[in-house]
Amino acid sequence: MDLPGFSAPAAGTEAPLEMLSACHRRIERQCATLRRLVPHLAAHGADLAARTAATNAMRYFDTSAQHHHADEEEDLFPVLIESMAGSDAVCLREMIEGLKADHRALGAIWSHLRGVLERVAAGESVLLAADDVEALVGQYERHIEREESELLPMAARLLSDDDLARIGRAMRERRGIGDV
Repeated sequence: MDLPGFSAPAAGTEAPLEMLSACHRRIERQCATLRRLVPHLAAHGADLAARTAATNAMRYFDTSAQHHHADEEEDLFPVLIESMAGSDAVCLREMIEGLKADHRALGAIWSHLRGVLERVAAGESVLLAADDVEALVGQYERHIEREESELLPMAARLLSDDDLARIGRAMRERRGIGDV
């Protein structure tokens, strides 16, 4: 089992909803790596594979996952609310507030877990608590399920091509990517 590696389907900002979904696959792969890291550290300590996995997880959750949350909170959620102008969007607003609360909870859990991973990446043989990893993974599993089953299908139905193009531009800007 290769501990540090991960890959996921590629999707670009020209298809922002597909890109968000592809990001979910990458998050799931990083979560699986964190789960594998728990017994690996107990058996092998902070060997090269563990240090690489910890470094990759920190890089992913510190950048890509943060961009993903910003893509949703700063771009997708407001455009969805705007698309419901004049309608009763109470259920949409409740869903969005719940997803934003998830993002804050995930950030807090990640902050704690990151401290341990920093030590592993530095070569310290520390234990990674399975409960801490499961708190992050479980929260992400529930969050991704809600986005995949409710949010993204709703966005696909409600958003125009212009809305999606605007979200895609914002995603590129956030990542420092030139226009395609």
